[in-house]
Amino acid sequence: MKSLLFSRFLLLLPWVLIVIIVLDIDSSRAPLPALSPRGGAEGGSGGARPPAPRRRTEAALPTIYAITPTYSRPVQKAELTRLANTFRQVSRLHWILVEDAAARSELVTRFVAGAGLPCTHLHVPTPRRYKRPGLPRATEQRNAGLAWLRQRHQHLPPPQPGVLFFADDDNTYSLELFQEMRTTRKVSVWPVGLVGGRRCERPVVENGKVVGWYTGWRADRPFAIDMAGFAVSLQVILSHPKAVFKRRGSQPGMQESDFLKQITTVEELEPKANNCTKVLVWHTRTEKVNLANEPKYHLDTVNIEV
Repeated sequence: MKSLLFSRFLLLLPWVLIVIIVLDIDSSRAPLPALSPRGGAEGGSGGARPPAPRRRTEAALPTIYAITPTYSRPVQKAELTRLANTFRQVSRLHWILVEDAAARSELVTRFVAGAGLPCTHLHVPTPRRYKRPGLPRATEQRNAGLAWLRQRHQHLPPPQPGVLFFADDDNTYSLELFQEMRTTRKVSVWPVGLVGGRRCERPVVENGKVVGWYTGWRADRPFAIDMAGFAVSLQVILSHPKAVFKRRGSQPGMQESDFLKQITTVEELEPKANNCTKVLVWHTRTEKVNLANEPKYHLDTVNIEV
């Protein structure tokens, strides 16, 4: 009798152990939270909501309009490529690229098509009489960009938040600069590196106001600043429709002053970049390329765009 009971006990023991293990596993599992109608977990503050879409946040930012004059030369595509790589990282930036040419070039047209950012491609030639050494450059191209901007916005109702700056294709820009200029109310200013024969030129700021200029050339200029050293609110551009870069009577190095005098005063300038103590843009200029070994006639069997 004892041997019969013992044999049955041994027969049932594995099944009992299996049932105990299964019950233990089920009890160790945490219950899933009940979901509210909106999909969040009930209890506490109602559960974490998904973050607001990035596009909605970006849509609230003022658009930055960058006017870039460009002209044909061996380093043109390299300069534009570096600039586009920077601009692609900036939210809500519209590039106004203006060629110094009677027609759009194939090189720049193909480049713009593959640039991967909002871009308007314009062209206007510089009259031959203004191409002499010592005369201001890119005047017609910057004015063409201003004209396009005004024409685009003239029939739109205010307010039209936006910021304009002049981005020459031979400069190097920190991404922080775009964050600084986006809050421009009227005209903002900042230092520029590697310009005027100095490590940097900058507005001199006291108590949050511009009171002078640290510059290596003609500190008596009304606005002793480089073209890369300021930004202008779109509303200011639209409210001053006659403000342009002038040819007649303008001297080399005076274009910035001639333009800014039409739209603002020194007292109204808004210092950026930690009260103009940080350099966020550099007038780097690409080294002149050495093409001494380039054949006079095209000898390569493959036509490569450089």
